[in-house]
Amino acid sequence: MIRHGDGSAVRGLGQPARRDAGPFAVAAAVAVLMVLPLAPALLAGRSAATTAGLIGLPVESLVILLLLVVVPGRIPRLVLAAVFSGFVTVALVLAGIDLGFQSSVGTVFVPVDWPRLGDGYGVVADAVGWFAADLLVVAVLAAVVVCAILLARSALLVARVVRTYAAGRRVLAAATAVWVGAALMAPPFAAAASAETIETAVSRTERVLADQAAVARAIERDPFAGVPADRLLTGLRGKDVVIAFVESYGRVALEAKGIAPGVTGVLENGQTMLSAQGYTTRSAWLTSPTFGGLSWLAHATLQTGVWTDTQSAYDQVVGSDRLSLARAFGREGWNTVSDVPSDTQRWDVGTSFYGYRTLRDATDVGYRGPTFGYARVPDQYTLKRFADTDLSHPHAPLMAEIDLVSSHTPWAPLPQLVPWQRASDSTAYAGQPAASESASTVWQSPTMVQRFYGQSVQYSLGALESFLSNVDDPNLVLIVLGDHQPASIVSGAGASHDVPISIIARDPAVFTAISDWEWTPGLIPGSGAPVWRMDAFRDRLLAAFSPTL
Repeated sequence: MIRHGDGSAVRGLGQPARRDAGPFAVAAAVAVLMVLPLAPALLAGRSAATTAGLIGLPVESLVILLLLVVVPGRIPRLVLAAVFSGFVTVALVLAGIDLGFQSSVGTVFVPVDWPRLGDGYGVVADAVGWFAADLLVVAVLAAVVVCAILLARSALLVARVVRTYAAGRRVLAAATAVWVGAALMAPPFAAAASAETIETAVSRTERVLADQAAVARAIERDPFAGVPADRLLTGLRGKDVVIAFVESYGRVALEAKGIAPGVTGVLENGQTMLSAQGYTTRSAWLTSPTFGGLSWLAHATLQTGVWTDTQSAYDQVVGSDRLSLARAFGREGWNTVSDVPSDTQRWDVGTSFYGYRTLRDATDVGYRGPTFGYARVPDQYTLKRFADTDLSHPHAPLMAEIDLVSSHTPWAPLPQLVPWQRASDSTAYAGQPAASESASTVWQSPTMVQRFYGQSVQYSLGALESFLSNVDDPNLVLIVLGDHQPASIVSGAGASHDVPISIIARDPAVFTAISDWEWTPGLIPGSGAPVWRMDAFRDRLLAAFSPTL
């Protein structure tokens, strides 16, 4: 620029004239500032309807425009625009993650539980394949970056127009006055969706951190911690106690139209078979601390008697010296085994906290057949291999936890039962995935998802029945239960956290010890069956089978 002595300026040769943004660009920038800061409320379901949620003045956009108009200097304005963009983008990300958590695992997302995102990614990858999951992650990250750039550039552009034109300043002043008035008289129109989302995340985090003190107190209040080794679990001496978690086996499996008939049919046939072989069964309900996933929270709750409903609570529990059922049995002389064929890496907590003497996972059970979605090993193979390895020969009393995962989301493709003698032969499962619908096909329709969920539970329960009908162990005490309800796409909105639990044994003394539990006969909990919180089970079990306490 060439400046005259009177202060005016003329443009130098070769310098292009600066062009103001066109009306369409300005309109698009205004739309970005009006819509994106409101989106967290829509994702979080705080707006009654999509259209209603978009009718509002976002305070975040008003504040940034006011600041960009009054703050001098290019660099400070860039910093302010970046802070605004980051704030709204973080709110969008938190709201999106929260929506995914509530849809899949029926719980809200707390930032301190961010490690669970990796598990969520694993579930998605099992459903759609690792390549598609990676593409999805890339697409989400790209969308986040695009949103951040659009927000910053839009704020800078609209602020420049407001500074340049008096009409723009009047519009901004009027919008601010309208927001203040709406905040007093029509709150929904005075929106602060991004700020509320960030505030909610902070308050949830504070609540979880506050809950840690309550968890610590629950860990310390252990009525069985000091019980001498010769007085605990004496009523189960000589018994082989097996806790079998059936993945996603929730109340919906026994009550939902379109799902329950197939599942209850399997259970009724199984009950007939068990009765013929001299087994007695009793059933009830437990309320799980989790929903749709995060199975390890249920396992920890059942084993320790501490309500473990968040990742931070889990970390507290497994970092403590709380007495787990596995450690209690091991202390009393049982050989303790954890059989989790879905794991691919060593589970150090299994020995350091739970106290298992033997850990088995996908790397050491000898399975060489095809995988079935999340389930790397079919449940029938798991049970046959366990029977052959641990029960088919003279052995010391055994306590084992077996995690059956063929009913784990995405519930496709599904395995099929094979003759028991071939169940530990990996080749028996060759071709089975191809004979089933793929996860990508099943997940195109909620009805298909629900149907395949029901079939997966039928398979897992059928595998258990084949185990019981072929293993002759008069000392067996089998505790079968679900870890949590399936995701909302199956369970429906607002479903309970209840899961079935059954005890199966031949020795009448087992049921004499628990007669005051008032569980109902059979594999299907009756209408009057008790409903306990899952954290009540450990203490009830230890008390029932430690009669000298």
